Amino acid sequence: MSEKIPPREKILGVLGGMGPLASAHFMVRLTLLTPAGRDQEHVASVLWSDPRVPDRTRGKLEGGEDPLPWLLRGVRGLKAAGWGAIAIPCNTAHGWYEAMCAEGLPVLHIVEAAADELGKVAPSGTIGLMGTAATLKMRLYQERLERRGWDCIVPSEGEMMTMVSPAIAMVKANRVEEAYAPLAAVAKSLAARGAKAVVLGCTEIPLGIQAGPWRTLGVPLVDSIDALALAGIAWARG
Repeated sequence: MSEKIPPREKILGVLGGMGPLASAHFMVRLTLLTPAGRDQEHVASVLWSDPRVPDRTRGKLEGGEDPLPWLLRGVRGLKAAGWGAIAIPCNTAHGWYEAMCAEGLPVLHIVEAAADELGKVAPSGTIGLMGTAATLKMRLYQERLERRGWDCIVPSEGEMMTMVSPAIAMVKANRVEEAYAPLAAVAKSLAARGAKAVVLGCTEIPLGIQAGPWRTLGVPLVDSIDALALAGIAWARG
């Protein structure tokens, strides 16, 4: 008698590689955040990590190569394998969210996941938002968070150019510890401007922030990697 295999529908496909360290860290957090006592209680998942996807910020703001064909290639690969939903641990990639959803597979939205977690630490008021230049320019967070009642403030152009964007590049280059100081400075700056919490809306930013004494920053932080992992766990168990 053949062994019964559970249906694939509850397997989470992870479209990663943007960047590779962030998606690998997402898989770790997906595991660590799952309340499980044995292997069989964890989330069934598969990681499609393709770092060849063209730079999302350049593609959106600087006339660079369009990443959408590469994103769709990953979505279609995961769909063909029979997975039930997709999580994308890259905030800027959600600028092409509707096109990816049009492929017919549910895609968990990282901004909605982060908003759910933000509500636990700052139910209303002014919040700070850190992310790539493209994420902020596309207003991926601002529009959704403002609809849910928050007022958003973002780093200045100078802070983006001299601290946030270079720090994101440091993490992508595996210089994670060097990214802490500039990212921490910007988080403190947002708090000084009245932010009750700061959303880390780029999956490289939590890695840089957590490379130093982030618990001493004096402001609650919402990690978009953890938020998406929790959304994936809720979907798998729901």
